[in-house]
Amino acid sequence: MLTVNDLSIQFGPTVLFSRVDLQFTAGNCYGIIGANGAGKSTFIKILSGELEPTSGSVVLDPKRRMSVLKQNQSLFDAYTVLDTVIMGNMRLYECGKEKDAIYEKPDFNDEDGLRAAELEEEFSELGGWEAESDASRILQGLGVEVSLHQNLMRDTDPRLKVKVLLAQALFGHPDVILLDEPTNNLDLASVVWLEDFLMDYEGTVLVVSHDRYFLNNVCTHIVDIDYGKIKMYVGNYDFWYESSQLIQKLIKDQNKKAEQKIQELQTFIARFSANKSKSRQATSRRKLLDKITVEELPASNRRYPWVGFKANREPGKDRLFVTEVSKTVDGVKLLNNVSFIVGKEDKIALVGKNELAVTMLYKILMGEEEPDTGSVKWGASIEPSYFPKDHNSYFDCDYDLIDWMRQFSEDKRESYLRTFLGRMLFSGDDVYKNVRVLSGGEKVRCMLSRMMLSGANFLLLDQPTNHLDLESIAALNNGLEAFKYNILFSCHDHQLTQTVANRIIEITDDGIIDRACTYDEYMHVSELENRA
Repeated sequence: MLTVNDLSIQFGPTVLFSRVDLQFTAGNCYGIIGANGAGKSTFIKILSGELEPTSGSVVLDPKRRMSVLKQNQSLFDAYTVLDTVIMGNMRLYECGKEKDAIYEKPDFNDEDGLRAAELEEEFSELGGWEAESDASRILQGLGVEVSLHQNLMRDTDPRLKVKVLLAQALFGHPDVILLDEPTNNLDLASVVWLEDFLMDYEGTVLVVSHDRYFLNNVCTHIVDIDYGKIKMYVGNYDFWYESSQLIQKLIKDQNKKAEQKIQELQTFIARFSANKSKSRQATSRRKLLDKITVEELPASNRRYPWVGFKANREPGKDRLFVTEVSKTVDGVKLLNNVSFIVGKEDKIALVGKNELAVTMLYKILMGEEEPDTGSVKWGASIEPSYFPKDHNSYFDCDYDLIDWMRQFSEDKRESYLRTFLGRMLFSGDDVYKNVRVLSGGEKVRCMLSRMMLSGANFLLLDQPTNHLDLESIAALNNGLEAFKYNILFSCHDHQLTQTVANRIIEITDDGIIDRACTYDEYMHVSELENRA
Protein backbone atom coordinates (compact mmCIF):
# COMPACT_ATOMS: atom_id res chain seq x y z
CA MET A 1 0.00 0.00 0.00
CA LEU A 2 1.18 3.52 -0.92
CA THR A 3 -0.04 6.09 1.61
CA VAL A 4 -0.15 9.89 1.40
CA ASN A 5 -0.45 11.71 4.73
CA ASP A 6 -1.40 15.40 5.12
CA LEU A 7 0.47 16.30 1.92
CA SER A 8 0.90 19.91 0.76
CA ILE A 9 3.02 21.57 -1.92
CA GLN A 10 3.57 25.29 -2.37
CA PHE A 11 5.72 27.28 -4.81
CA GLY A 12 6.15 30.81 -3.47
CA PRO A 13 2.65 32.14 -2.74
CA THR A 14 1.00 29.54 -4.99
CA VAL A 15 -0.48 26.47 -3.26
CA LEU A 16 -1.03 23.63 -5.73
CA PHE A 17 -2.75 21.37 -3.21
CA SER A 18 -2.91 20.91 0.56
CA ARG A 19 -3.97 18.53 3.35
CA VAL A 20 -4.08 15.50 1.04
CA ASP A 21 -4.72 12.07 2.60
CA LEU A 22 -4.96 9.10 0.23
CA GLN A 23 -4.29 5.36 0.09
CA PHE A 24 -3.41 3.46 -3.09
CA THR A 25 -3.80 -0.32 -2.92
CA ALA A 26 -2.68 -3.28 -5.01
CA GLY A 27 -4.84 -4.49 -7.87
CA ASN A 28 -6.11 -1.00 -8.73
CA CYS A 29 -5.24 1.55 -11.40
CA TYR A 30 -5.65 5.21 -10.46
CA GLY A 31 -6.09 7.81 -13.20
CA ILE A 32 -4.80 11.23 -12.14
CA ILE A 33 -6.69 14.07 -13.82
CA GLY A 34 -6.79 17.84 -13.54
CA ALA A 35 -6.59 20.98 -15.63
CA ASN A 36 -3.22 22.03 -17.07
CA GLY A 37 -1.14 23.46 -14.23
CA ALA A 38 -3.21 21.80 -11.50
CA GLY A 39 -0.22 19.75 -10.34
CA LYS A 40 -0.58 16.27 -11.87
CA SER A 41 3.10 15.85 -12.76
CA THR A 42 4.13 17.51 -9.51
CA PHE A 43 2.08 14.96 -7.57
CA ILE A 44 3.80 12.11 -9.43
CA LYS A 45 7.22 13.63 -8.67
CA ILE A 46 6.37 13.85 -4.96
CA LEU A 47 5.19 10.22 -4.88
CA SER A 48 8.41 9.08 -6.60
CA GLY A 49 10.62 11.05 -4.21
CA GLU A 50 11.96 13.32 -6.95
CA LEU A 51 10.36 16.35 -5.27
CA GLU A 52 10.02 17.14 -1.57
CA PRO A 53 6.57 18.28 -0.42
CA THR A 54 6.15 21.46 1.59
CA SER A 55 4.61 19.35 4.34
CA GLY A 56 3.28 15.85 4.90
CA SER A 57 4.67 12.47 3.86
CA VAL A 58 4.52 9.63 1.36
CA VAL A 59 4.88 6.15 2.87
CA LEU A 60 5.77 2.95 1.02
CA ASP A 61 6.90 -0.26 2.72
CA PRO A 62 10.72 -0.42 2.26
CA LYS A 63 10.31 -3.98 1.00
CA ARG A 64 8.14 -2.75 -1.87
CA ARG A 65 9.59 -1.48 -5.14
CA MET A 66 8.37 1.55 -7.06
CA SER A 67 8.98 2.07 -10.78
CA VAL A 68 8.66 5.43 -12.56
CA LEU A 69 8.40 6.30 -16.27
CA LYS A 70 11.50 8.41 -16.92
CA GLN A 71 11.12 11.53 -19.07
CA ASN A 72 14.82 12.16 -19.88
CA GLN A 73 15.47 10.29 -23.14
CA SER A 74 19.25 10.86 -23.08
CA LEU A 75 19.77 9.48 -19.57
CA PHE A 76 20.63 5.97 -20.82
CA ASP A 77 22.43 6.80 -24.08
CA ALA A 78 25.53 4.79 -23.10
CA TYR A 79 23.54 1.58 -22.53
CA THR A 80 21.90 -0.94 -24.84
CA VAL A 81 18.15 -1.02 -25.29
CA LEU A 82 17.87 -4.34 -23.41
CA ASP A 83 20.07 -3.20 -20.51
CA THR A 84 18.08 0.02 -20.24
CA VAL A 85 14.89 -1.98 -19.72
CA ILE A 86 16.51 -4.31 -17.14
CA MET A 87 17.71 -1.21 -15.26
CA GLY A 88 14.06 -0.74 -14.36
CA ASN A 89 15.02 -3.07 -11.50
CA MET A 90 18.36 -1.46 -10.68
CA ARG A 91 19.29 -3.93 -7.96
CA LEU A 92 18.82 -6.84 -10.38
CA TYR A 93 20.92 -5.07 -13.02
CA GLU A 94 23.74 -4.28 -10.55
CA CYS A 95 23.66 -7.81 -9.14
CA GLY A 96 24.05 -9.32 -12.62
CA LYS A 97 26.88 -6.98 -13.59
CA GLU A 98 28.81 -7.60 -10.36
CA LYS A 99 28.35 -11.37 -10.72
CA ASP A 100 29.59 -11.33 -14.32
CA ALA A 101 32.59 -9.17 -13.38
CA ILE A 102 33.65 -11.63 -10.67
CA TYR A 103 33.52 -14.58 -13.06
CA GLU A 104 35.62 -12.67 -15.58
CA LYS A 105 38.45 -12.06 -13.09
CA PRO A 106 41.68 -13.81 -14.12
CA ASP A 107 42.69 -14.31 -10.45
CA PHE A 108 39.40 -15.75 -9.16
CA ASN A 109 39.86 -16.78 -5.47
CA ASP A 110 37.83 -18.36 -2.64
CA GLU A 111 36.53 -14.99 -1.44
CA ASP A 112 35.30 -14.29 -4.96
CA GLY A 113 33.60 -17.68 -4.95
CA LEU A 114 31.69 -16.89 -1.74
CA ARG A 115 30.61 -13.49 -3.06
CA ALA A 116 29.57 -15.01 -6.38
CA ALA A 117 27.44 -17.59 -4.56
CA GLU A 118 25.68 -14.82 -2.62
CA LEU A 119 25.05 -12.91 -5.82
CA GLU A 120 23.79 -16.03 -7.61
CA GLU A 121 21.19 -16.55 -4.89
CA GLU A 122 20.05 -12.93 -4.92
CA PHE A 123 20.06 -12.84 -8.74
CA SER A 124 17.82 -15.91 -8.83
CA GLU A 125 15.41 -14.49 -6.21
CA LEU A 126 15.10 -11.27 -8.22
CA GLY A 127 14.17 -13.21 -11.38
CA GLY A 128 17.51 -12.63 -13.05
CA TRP A 129 17.47 -15.78 -15.20
CA GLU A 130 14.25 -14.63 -16.86
CA ALA A 131 15.25 -10.93 -17.02
CA GLU A 132 16.35 -10.78 -20.65
CA SER A 133 13.40 -12.78 -21.95
CA ASP A 134 10.94 -10.70 -19.86
CA ALA A 135 12.50 -7.44 -21.05
CA SER A 136 12.42 -8.65 -24.65
CA ARG A 137 8.76 -9.66 -24.33
CA ILE A 138 7.77 -6.20 -23.07
CA LEU A 139 9.79 -4.47 -25.79
CA GLN A 140 8.21 -6.58 -28.51
CA GLY A 141 4.76 -5.92 -27.05
CA LEU A 142 5.42 -2.20 -27.42
CA GLY A 143 6.65 -2.66 -30.98
CA VAL A 144 10.45 -2.59 -30.51
CA GLU A 145 11.82 -5.35 -32.73
CA VAL A 146 14.33 -7.94 -31.41
CA SER A 147 16.93 -6.76 -33.93
CA LEU A 148 17.12 -3.43 -32.07
CA HIS A 149 17.54 -4.78 -28.53
CA GLN A 150 21.35 -4.70 -28.56
CA ASN A 151 21.56 -1.22 -30.10
CA LEU A 152 22.82 1.63 -27.94
CA MET A 153 20.13 4.04 -26.81
CA ARG A 154 22.05 6.95 -28.36
CA ASP A 155 21.58 5.30 -31.76
CA THR A 156 17.88 4.59 -31.23
CA ASP A 157 15.09 6.54 -32.94
CA PRO A 158 13.55 9.02 -30.42
CA ARG A 159 10.11 7.56 -31.13
CA LEU A 160 11.38 4.15 -30.00
CA LYS A 161 13.22 5.60 -26.98
CA VAL A 162 9.81 6.53 -25.55
CA LYS A 163 8.79 2.88 -25.79
CA VAL A 164 12.06 1.64 -24.24
CA LEU A 165 11.63 3.93 -21.21
CA LEU A 166 8.04 2.75 -20.86
CA ALA A 167 9.23 -0.88 -21.01
CA GLN A 168 11.75 -0.02 -18.28
CA ALA A 169 8.95 1.25 -16.02
CA LEU A 170 6.92 -1.95 -16.56
CA PHE A 171 9.82 -4.38 -16.15
CA GLY A 172 10.44 -6.69 -13.22
CA HIS A 173 7.01 -6.82 -11.52
CA PRO A 174 7.31 -3.61 -9.45
CA ASP A 175 4.81 -3.19 -6.62
CA VAL A 176 3.94 0.38 -7.67
CA ILE A 177 4.14 1.88 -11.18
CA LEU A 178 3.97 5.65 -11.77
CA LEU A 179 3.26 6.67 -15.38
CA ASP A 180 3.10 10.28 -16.58
CA GLU A 181 1.49 10.43 -20.06
CA PRO A 182 2.54 6.89 -21.11
CA THR A 183 0.53 6.91 -24.35
CA ASN A 184 2.24 10.00 -25.80
CA ASN A 185 3.71 9.13 -29.22
CA LEU A 186 2.61 5.49 -28.96
CA ASP A 187 1.06 3.86 -32.02
CA LEU A 188 -2.31 2.14 -31.82
CA ALA A 189 -0.95 -1.40 -31.40
CA SER A 190 1.34 -0.31 -28.54
CA VAL A 191 -1.49 1.44 -26.71
CA VAL A 192 -3.68 -1.67 -26.97
CA TRP A 193 -0.84 -3.83 -25.63
CA LEU A 194 -0.27 -1.39 -22.73
CA GLU A 195 -3.97 -1.42 -21.87
CA ASP A 196 -3.96 -5.23 -21.70
CA PHE A 197 -0.79 -5.20 -19.57
CA LEU A 198 -2.21 -2.74 -17.03
CA MET A 199 -5.64 -4.38 -16.85
CA ASP A 200 -4.00 -7.68 -15.85
CA TYR A 201 -1.39 -6.11 -13.56
CA GLU A 202 -1.60 -7.16 -9.92
CA GLY A 203 0.30 -4.23 -8.40
CA THR A 204 -0.65 -0.58 -7.92
CA VAL A 205 -0.67 1.74 -10.94
CA LEU A 206 -0.97 5.54 -10.97
CA VAL A 207 -1.25 7.13 -14.39
CA VAL A 208 -1.53 10.69 -15.68
CA SER A 209 -3.16 10.79 -19.11
CA HIS A 210 -5.21 13.03 -21.40
CA ASP A 211 -6.48 9.99 -23.30
CA ARG A 212 -10.06 9.42 -22.13
CA TYR A 213 -10.41 6.08 -23.90
CA PHE A 214 -7.24 4.82 -22.22
CA LEU A 215 -8.41 6.03 -18.79
CA ASN A 216 -11.77 4.35 -19.31
CA ASN A 217 -10.17 1.03 -20.21
CA VAL A 218 -7.58 0.75 -17.45
CA CYS A 219 -8.73 2.78 -14.43
CA THR A 220 -10.60 1.50 -11.40
CA HIS A 221 -10.40 4.92 -9.70
CA ILE A 222 -10.05 8.57 -10.68
CA VAL A 223 -7.86 10.92 -8.62
CA ASP A 224 -9.04 14.47 -9.31
CA ILE A 225 -6.79 17.48 -8.64
CA ASP A 226 -9.17 20.42 -8.53
CA TYR A 227 -8.90 23.81 -6.83
CA GLY A 228 -6.15 22.91 -4.40
CA LYS A 229 -7.58 19.58 -3.32
CA ILE A 230 -7.00 15.99 -4.40
CA LYS A 231 -9.94 13.61 -4.12
CA MET A 232 -10.32 9.98 -5.11
CA TYR A 233 -13.43 8.47 -6.72
CA VAL A 234 -14.37 4.94 -7.72
CA GLY A 235 -14.85 4.26 -11.43
CA ASN A 236 -13.30 5.18 -14.76
CA TYR A 237 -13.16 8.61 -16.41
CA ASP A 238 -16.60 8.48 -18.05
CA PHE A 239 -18.18 7.55 -14.74
CA TRP A 240 -16.35 10.42 -13.00
CA TYR A 241 -17.30 12.92 -15.73
CA GLU A 242 -20.96 11.99 -16.04
CA SER A 243 -21.50 11.74 -12.30
CA SER A 244 -19.78 15.12 -11.74
CA GLN A 245 -22.11 16.70 -14.30
CA LEU A 246 -25.16 15.16 -12.63
CA ILE A 247 -24.00 16.33 -9.22
CA GLN A 248 -23.57 19.87 -10.53
CA LYS A 249 -27.17 19.80 -11.77
CA LEU A 250 -28.32 18.52 -8.40
CA ILE A 251 -26.44 21.28 -6.55
CA LYS A 252 -27.94 23.96 -8.81
CA ASP A 253 -31.40 22.53 -8.41
CA GLN A 254 -31.19 21.16 -4.88
CA ASN A 255 -34.52 22.67 -3.83
CA LYS A 256 -36.36 21.45 -6.92
CA LYS A 257 -37.12 17.79 -7.37
CA ALA A 258 -34.06 16.80 -5.35
CA GLU A 259 -35.36 13.31 -4.72
CA GLN A 260 -35.90 12.80 -8.44
CA LYS A 261 -32.30 13.87 -9.13
CA ILE A 262 -31.00 11.47 -6.51
CA GLN A 263 -32.99 8.67 -8.14
CA GLU A 264 -31.41 9.59 -11.49
CA LEU A 265 -27.97 9.32 -9.91
CA GLN A 266 -28.74 5.95 -8.37
CA THR A 267 -29.99 4.68 -11.73
CA PHE A 268 -26.83 6.04 -13.32
CA ILE A 269 -24.62 4.19 -10.81
CA ALA A 270 -26.51 0.96 -11.46
CA ARG A 271 -26.07 1.38 -15.22
CA PHE A 272 -22.31 1.72 -14.92
CA SER A 273 -22.14 -1.16 -12.46
CA ALA A 274 -23.80 -3.43 -15.00
CA ASN A 275 -21.25 -2.60 -17.70
CA LYS A 276 -19.85 -5.92 -18.88
CA SER A 277 -16.13 -6.57 -19.31
CA LYS A 278 -13.86 -9.57 -18.96
CA SER A 279 -10.94 -7.62 -17.47
CA ARG A 280 -10.05 -8.21 -13.85
CA GLN A 281 -9.97 -4.51 -13.05
CA ALA A 282 -13.38 -3.87 -14.58
CA THR A 283 -14.81 -6.67 -12.42
CA SER A 284 -13.25 -5.04 -9.36
CA ARG A 285 -14.68 -1.68 -10.40
CA ARG A 286 -18.20 -3.07 -10.69
CA LYS A 287 -18.02 -4.43 -7.14
CA LEU A 288 -16.94 -1.03 -5.87
CA LEU A 289 -19.63 0.80 -7.86
CA ASP A 290 -22.28 -1.48 -6.37
CA LYS A 291 -21.44 -0.05 -2.96
CA ILE A 292 -21.14 3.63 -3.87
CA THR A 293 -23.55 6.22 -2.47
CA VAL A 294 -24.69 9.55 -3.92
CA GLU A 295 -22.70 11.41 -1.25
CA GLU A 296 -19.46 9.88 -2.55
CA LEU A 297 -19.85 11.22 -6.08
CA PRO A 298 -17.71 14.15 -7.31
CA ALA A 299 -18.73 17.79 -7.44
CA SER A 300 -16.08 19.43 -9.62
CA ASN A 301 -15.57 23.17 -10.01
CA ARG A 302 -13.64 22.64 -13.24
CA ARG A 303 -14.47 24.97 -16.13
CA TYR A 304 -15.04 23.76 -19.67
CA PRO A 305 -14.47 25.92 -22.76
CA TRP A 306 -17.19 26.20 -25.38
CA VAL A 307 -16.34 24.99 -28.89
CA GLY A 308 -18.86 25.34 -31.71
CA PHE A 309 -18.50 25.75 -35.47
CA LYS A 310 -21.15 27.50 -37.57
CA ALA A 311 -20.89 27.71 -41.37
CA ASN A 312 -21.70 30.97 -43.14
CA ARG A 313 -23.04 29.18 -46.22
CA GLU A 314 -24.44 25.81 -47.23
CA PRO A 315 -21.91 23.76 -49.24
CA GLY A 316 -22.89 22.51 -52.68
CA LYS A 317 -22.77 18.95 -53.99
CA ASP A 318 -19.05 18.95 -54.86
CA ARG A 319 -16.77 18.97 -51.81
CA LEU A 320 -13.19 17.74 -52.44
CA PHE A 321 -11.51 15.63 -55.13
CA VAL A 322 -7.99 14.26 -54.57
CA THR A 323 -6.57 12.49 -57.62
CA GLU A 324 -3.36 10.41 -57.77
CA VAL A 325 -1.36 12.70 -55.45
CA SER A 326 2.26 11.70 -54.81
CA LYS A 327 4.99 13.52 -52.90
CA THR A 328 8.64 12.72 -52.15
CA VAL A 329 10.69 14.71 -49.62
CA ASP A 330 14.46 14.26 -49.17
CA GLY A 331 14.33 10.99 -51.07
CA VAL A 332 11.50 9.57 -48.93
CA LYS A 333 8.16 8.95 -50.61
CA LEU A 334 5.54 10.26 -48.19
CA LEU A 335 2.47 10.03 -50.44
CA ASN A 336 2.04 7.41 -53.14
CA ASN A 337 -0.79 7.82 -55.63
CA VAL A 338 -3.37 9.06 -53.07
CA SER A 339 -6.91 9.36 -54.46
CA PHE A 340 -10.26 9.91 -52.73
CA ILE A 341 -13.47 11.92 -53.05
CA VAL A 342 -15.16 13.56 -50.07
CA GLY A 343 -18.93 13.01 -50.06
CA LYS A 344 -21.74 15.00 -48.49
CA GLU A 345 -21.90 13.16 -45.15
CA ASP A 346 -18.19 12.40 -44.69
CA LYS A 347 -16.32 13.11 -41.49
CA ILE A 348 -12.96 11.52 -42.23
CA ALA A 349 -10.19 10.54 -39.82
CA LEU A 350 -6.76 10.39 -41.45
CA VAL A 351 -4.55 7.78 -39.80
CA GLY A 352 -1.16 6.27 -40.55
CA LYS A 353 2.13 5.27 -38.97
CA ASN A 354 3.97 8.14 -40.67
CA GLU A 355 2.59 11.39 -39.28
CA LEU A 356 4.84 13.37 -41.64
CA ALA A 357 2.90 11.88 -44.55
CA VAL A 358 -0.45 12.83 -43.00
CA THR A 359 0.73 16.40 -42.35
CA MET A 360 2.09 16.66 -45.90
CA LEU A 361 -1.33 15.71 -47.29
CA TYR A 362 -2.94 18.56 -45.31
CA LYS A 363 -0.34 21.01 -46.65
CA ILE A 364 -1.04 19.90 -50.22
CA LEU A 365 -4.80 20.19 -49.72
CA MET A 366 -4.38 23.74 -48.41
CA GLY A 367 -1.95 24.76 -51.18
CA GLU A 368 1.05 25.16 -48.85
CA GLU A 369 2.90 22.43 -50.79
CA GLU A 370 2.68 21.28 -54.40
CA PRO A 371 2.34 17.55 -55.16
CA ASP A 372 4.95 15.94 -57.41
CA THR A 373 2.09 14.43 -59.39
CA GLY A 374 -1.67 14.46 -59.14
CA SER A 375 -4.22 17.15 -58.35
CA VAL A 376 -6.52 18.60 -55.68
CA LYS A 377 -9.85 20.19 -56.59
CA TRP A 378 -12.18 21.90 -54.13
CA GLY A 379 -15.90 22.40 -54.76
CA ALA A 380 -16.81 25.95 -55.82
CA SER A 381 -18.91 26.56 -52.69
CA ILE A 382 -16.41 25.14 -50.19
CA GLU A 383 -14.83 27.47 -47.62
CA PRO A 384 -12.20 25.43 -45.73
CA SER A 385 -10.57 26.29 -42.40
CA TYR A 386 -7.34 24.61 -41.37
CA PHE A 387 -5.76 23.81 -38.00
CA PRO A 388 -2.07 23.01 -38.74
CA LYS A 389 -0.09 20.75 -36.44
CA ASP A 390 2.68 23.37 -36.23
CA HIS A 391 0.92 26.69 -35.73
CA ASN A 392 3.65 28.67 -33.93
CA SER A 393 4.05 31.05 -36.88
CA TYR A 394 0.55 32.42 -36.18
CA PHE A 395 1.84 33.72 -32.84
CA ASP A 396 5.06 35.29 -34.12
CA CYS A 397 3.78 38.81 -33.47
CA ASP A 398 3.39 41.34 -30.65
CA TYR A 399 -0.41 41.39 -30.48
CA ASP A 400 -2.32 40.89 -27.28
CA LEU A 401 -5.17 38.36 -27.37
CA ILE A 402 -7.81 40.95 -28.26
CA ASP A 403 -5.87 42.29 -31.25
CA TRP A 404 -4.86 38.79 -32.33
CA MET A 405 -8.51 37.70 -32.41
CA ARG A 406 -9.55 40.94 -34.11
CA GLN A 407 -7.60 39.84 -37.23
CA PHE A 408 -10.06 37.00 -37.79
CA SER A 409 -13.34 38.58 -36.68
CA GLU A 410 -15.82 40.61 -38.73
CA ASP A 411 -17.05 42.16 -35.49
CA LYS A 412 -14.09 44.21 -34.25
CA ARG A 413 -15.65 45.43 -30.99
CA GLU A 414 -13.66 44.64 -27.85
CA SER A 415 -16.85 43.75 -25.96
CA TYR A 416 -17.69 41.07 -28.55
CA LEU A 417 -14.15 39.69 -28.60
CA ARG A 418 -14.04 39.61 -24.78
CA THR A 419 -17.26 37.59 -24.72
CA PHE A 420 -15.88 35.16 -27.28
CA LEU A 421 -12.57 34.80 -25.45
CA GLY A 422 -14.43 34.28 -22.17
CA ARG A 423 -16.11 31.20 -23.61
CA MET A 424 -12.60 29.91 -24.36
CA LEU A 425 -11.58 30.52 -20.70
CA PHE A 426 -9.67 33.79 -21.26
CA SER A 427 -11.05 36.35 -18.80
CA GLY A 428 -10.04 39.53 -16.97
CA ASP A 429 -6.54 40.74 -17.76
CA ASP A 430 -5.77 37.46 -19.58
CA VAL A 431 -7.09 39.08 -22.77
CA TYR A 432 -4.16 41.53 -22.70
CA LYS A 433 -1.50 38.82 -22.67
CA ASN A 434 1.04 38.99 -25.46
CA VAL A 435 0.36 35.97 -27.67
CA ARG A 436 4.07 35.06 -27.69
CA VAL A 437 3.88 33.97 -24.03
CA LEU A 438 0.81 31.77 -24.32
CA SER A 439 1.10 28.13 -23.28
CA GLY A 440 0.67 25.31 -25.78
CA GLY A 441 -2.90 24.67 -24.65
CA GLU A 442 -3.79 28.38 -24.80
CA LYS A 443 -2.46 28.63 -28.36
CA VAL A 444 -4.59 25.65 -29.40
CA ARG A 445 -7.70 27.31 -27.91
CA CYS A 446 -6.84 30.47 -29.87
CA MET A 447 -6.47 28.50 -33.11
CA LEU A 448 -9.83 26.83 -32.52
CA SER A 449 -11.34 30.27 -31.88
CA ARG A 450 -9.92 31.44 -35.20
CA MET A 451 -11.63 28.50 -36.92
CA MET A 452 -14.94 29.24 -35.18
CA LEU A 453 -14.81 32.87 -36.37
CA SER A 454 -14.10 31.80 -39.96
CA GLY A 455 -17.61 30.55 -40.74
CA ALA A 456 -16.05 27.68 -42.72
CA ASN A 457 -18.13 24.82 -44.09
CA PHE A 458 -15.22 22.35 -44.31
CA LEU A 459 -12.86 21.80 -41.34
CA LEU A 460 -9.33 20.35 -41.56
CA LEU A 461 -7.55 19.62 -38.26
CA ASP A 462 -4.08 18.09 -37.87
CA GLN A 463 -3.60 16.88 -34.26
CA PRO A 464 -5.80 19.52 -32.56
CA THR A 465 -5.77 17.74 -29.17
CA ASN A 466 -2.01 18.13 -28.65
CA HIS A 467 -1.43 20.28 -25.52
CA LEU A 468 -5.13 20.27 -24.55
CA ASP A 469 -6.40 19.16 -21.15
CA LEU A 470 -9.26 16.70 -20.78
CA GLU A 471 -11.86 19.45 -20.43
CA SER A 472 -10.82 21.16 -23.67
CA ILE A 473 -10.65 17.84 -25.52
CA ALA A 474 -14.20 17.04 -24.39
CA ALA A 475 -15.39 20.48 -25.56
CA LEU A 476 -13.69 20.03 -28.96
CA ASN A 477 -15.19 16.55 -29.24
CA ASN A 478 -18.69 17.97 -28.68
CA GLY A 479 -18.11 20.79 -31.17
CA LEU A 480 -16.94 18.48 -33.95
CA GLU A 481 -19.78 16.02 -33.33
CA ALA A 482 -22.30 18.86 -33.66
CA PHE A 483 -20.79 20.30 -36.88
CA LYS A 484 -23.15 19.55 -39.79
CA TYR A 485 -20.68 19.47 -42.65
CA ASN A 486 -17.37 17.88 -43.69
CA ILE A 487 -14.42 17.33 -41.39
CA LEU A 488 -11.00 15.91 -42.27
CA PHE A 489 -8.95 15.35 -39.13
CA SER A 490 -6.13 13.39 -37.50
CA CYS A 491 -6.02 12.92 -33.76
CA HIS A 492 -4.43 10.77 -31.04
CA ASP A 493 -7.59 10.83 -28.92
CA HIS A 494 -9.34 7.51 -29.48
CA GLN A 495 -12.72 8.62 -28.13
CA LEU A 496 -12.85 11.76 -30.27
CA THR A 497 -11.93 9.77 -33.38
CA GLN A 498 -14.50 7.09 -32.60
CA THR A 499 -17.36 9.51 -31.94
CA VAL A 500 -16.70 11.98 -34.79
CA ALA A 501 -15.45 9.93 -37.78
CA ASN A 502 -17.71 7.88 -40.05
CA ARG A 503 -14.91 7.15 -42.52
CA ILE A 504 -11.27 6.20 -41.99
CA ILE A 505 -8.51 6.80 -44.53
CA GLU A 506 -5.18 5.20 -43.67
CA ILE A 507 -2.09 6.63 -45.39
CA THR A 508 0.26 3.74 -46.24
CA ASP A 509 3.50 3.37 -48.19
CA ASP A 510 1.51 1.94 -51.09
CA GLY A 511 -1.30 4.50 -51.17
CA ILE A 512 -4.37 4.51 -48.94
CA ILE A 513 -6.83 2.15 -47.26
CA ASP A 514 -10.28 3.74 -47.36
CA ARG A 515 -13.10 2.38 -45.17
CA ALA A 516 -16.56 3.81 -44.51
CA CYS A 517 -16.82 2.83 -40.85
CA THR A 518 -16.16 3.97 -37.30
CA TYR A 519 -12.67 3.93 -35.80
CA ASP A 520 -13.42 0.87 -33.63
CA GLU A 521 -14.73 -1.02 -36.67
CA TYR A 522 -11.61 -0.05 -38.62
CA MET A 523 -9.39 -1.32 -35.78
CA HIS A 524 -11.30 -4.59 -35.58
CA VAL A 525 -10.98 -5.24 -39.33
CA SER A 526 -7.28 -4.28 -39.25
CA GLU A 527 -6.66 -6.70 -36.38
CA LEU A 528 -8.37 -9.54 -38.24
CA GLU A 529 -6.32 -8.81 -41.37
CA ASN A 530 -3.07 -8.79 -39.38
CA ARG A 531 -3.91 -12.21 -37.91
CA ALA A 532 -4.69 -13.70 -41.32
